[in-house]
Amino acid sequence: MIKLKLAGLSFLQFFIWGSWLITIGSYCFGNKQWQPDEFGIIFSTMGFAALFMPAVAGVITDRFVPAQVLYGIFHMLGGIGLFLLPIAETPTEMFWILLGTMFFYMPTISLSNTVAYTLLKKENLDIIKSFPPIRVWGTIGFIIALWTISLSGWEQHAYQFYVGGISSLVLSIFAFTLPNCPPLGKSTTKSEKNKFLSQAFTLIRNKQFSIFLLFAMGMGAALQLTNMYGTPFLNDFNSMELYKNSLTVKYPAMIMSISQISETLFILTIPFFMKKFGIKKVILFSIIAWVLRFGLFSFGNPGDGLWMIVLSCIIYGMAFDFFNVSGSLYIEQNVSPNIRSSAQGMFTMMVNGIGAVLGSLISGYAIQKFYIIDNITQQKDWPGIWMSFTIYSIILGILFVIFFRENHSQSPKES
Repeated sequence: MIKLKLAGLSFLQFFIWGSWLITIGSYCFGNKQWQPDEFGIIFSTMGFAALFMPAVAGVITDRFVPAQVLYGIFHMLGGIGLFLLPIAETPTEMFWILLGTMFFYMPTISLSNTVAYTLLKKENLDIIKSFPPIRVWGTIGFIIALWTISLSGWEQHAYQFYVGGISSLVLSIFAFTLPNCPPLGKSTTKSEKNKFLSQAFTLIRNKQFSIFLLFAMGMGAALQLTNMYGTPFLNDFNSMELYKNSLTVKYPAMIMSISQISETLFILTIPFFMKKFGIKKVILFSIIAWVLRFGLFSFGNPGDGLWMIVLSCIIYGMAFDFFNVSGSLYIEQNVSPNIRSSAQGMFTMMVNGIGAVLGSLISGYAIQKFYIIDNITQQKDWPGIWMSFTIYSIILGILFVIFFRENHSQSPKES
């Protein structure tokens, strides 16, 4: 029963995100006619919110409030924020409303992991074996949300935010029905509090763990790039007579959903790859997949190059799962239970916070300055854009091989 409940939680968690994350670019570019640098600032709200909110939420649930309670409250407030987004008439208004919304949504990503790990361990279940089949329902939720928005013709419409808002309120109510996940870091004596703080600082002091978080930041920037520009990239083929009637251009979100379908397959292979190869090789596989993801996009098109776009979407499953889900599991295995939420919050902060902010702002500025072919139509040099992302991923992979060392004897859990 608990697995079924957690599968439902995962489904709704990412259904909410899938209802607008991939298509908000089409809304901003197609509906509002905003420019890349303006969109970059808007999209960076997720990163700004994740800079500190997941960490704050982690400390609260480690010390004061049951995880499922805070999770439900955040989704209630986040749902209200999504309902308010359509009233934004300028990029500035959109930025502030979305920023407020993301303050409540972003910490729920790590909180959902905390709730799942806590309840699975209560049932004495193996996290490595049990969590991926549960998490895959999140990807399924994301796919169904994408298809709902695409088939409804709402990719450039405000209705996508209403779908997300309703889903968020439903998940909020559902969260309050879950078994209790009490604060495991709660202490009453001064010595226990000092011990708690010491363990929390260990997360930063451990060299390899800190390096891992830095590369998580770099991978988060790569993820932000594909989330921001995947659908607008396909939308822009609509201006070319050769491609404007193709299914790829008519239903870009559905084509992009191949990426999430691929996720559902790769996520189930994580237990095998983690035990067979270890975290370093698994993350390296992810970086190589990002190189291929961007490289294939740079040469792909909806005609004779459609196979490259489809293959890129298939490869995305490995690129995302092998660093995002595996990274979360790696942290769960290497930190003490009483700082579990703080550690997961820190991971989310690096991936969806600092990495996302850098990916959003730098890419938005760079595209506006170097990759706009026509300032009037805002036509973009997509092959050049994707190739620059490819080169970035190659450099990231080289640095990862050089600097990261998988050393279990120095894990934060044992320090």
